[in-house]
Amino acid sequence: MIALIQRVAHAKVEVSQQTIGNINKGLLVFLGVEKEDNETKANKLLEKVLAYRVFPDENGKMNLNICQAGGALLVVSQFTLAADTQKGLRPNFSTAATPDMAQKLYTYFTQQAAQRITTQTGEFAAHMQVSLQNDGPVTFWLQV
Repeated sequence: MIALIQRVAHAKVEVSQQTIGNINKGLLVFLGVEKEDNETKANKLLEKVLAYRVFPDENGKMNLNICQAGGALLVVSQFTLAADTQKGLRPNFSTAATPDMAQKLYTYFTQQAAQRITTQTGEFAAHMQVSLQNDGPVTFWLQV
């Protein structure tokens, strides 16, 4: 399971010109699900996302996690993160989870997150427009 996280000043996701998810300070999480993923991996990745220290403390050092910083999550499903890009000029999605499995784990991840922190979401399998103001810029690839 993969999370591409970006520290944001604000972010939103739209479907058909309607805003469906919107946060101010927090993390935009692009979530990719691979074939071998399960709820155990989803829990482990969520713990890592919530504990990852990417917010500045009073000295400007990245020492605070999202909960300590008082931020929110915007979680957007992004199957392209699971692409194999090692050969050729076209991505291969043979390592990506099936749509049913990916939706199940995306929903599980977002529900677990919402029990711990303010969480907004995109719409699984929809054509989305994601807007953000990356704060830093700060972007990390987390994988379990």
